[in-house]
Amino acid sequence: MSNVMGALLCGLVGTLLLWAGLYDAVRVRRLRQYGVRTTGMVVDNVRVRDNNSGPSWAPIIAFADQHGYRVEFTPSMRGAGMGLATGRQVAVVYLPHDPQTARVFTRRHMTGPVLFVLAVALVFLGIGTTVAVTG
Repeated sequence: MSNVMGALLCGLVGTLLLWAGLYDAVRVRRLRQYGVRTTGMVVDNVRVRDNNSGPSWAPIIAFADQHGYRVEFTPSMRGAGMGLATGRQVAVVYLPHDPQTARVFTRRHMTGPVLFVLAVALVFLGIGTTVAVTG
């Protein structure tokens, strides 16, 4: 009975992650097609958590939307090779009706979160399938 529950749980988590990844992929596509491109500035880097290897830092990026309002956001993709130095100018893209959808307009910041979520979804679906077949 526990194998069935494990397979169902892994399948459910994998399906939810797959949905989230596909939803994010659609958002990235909309950003590329209809997004307003502008330049933002990394105004700060804040500590987001401590782990065994030391603190993790997240950049805060500020830009002016099409109405001149200041918008700040933190990219969802963080980690090795994803850091942005304070004071650096970066390309930003956002949907005209929702500036909070902003992302750094580079390949790794646009597609990185999508690929990561889809990869984790496939791992959960694979584990669920393996448990179901071998159980």
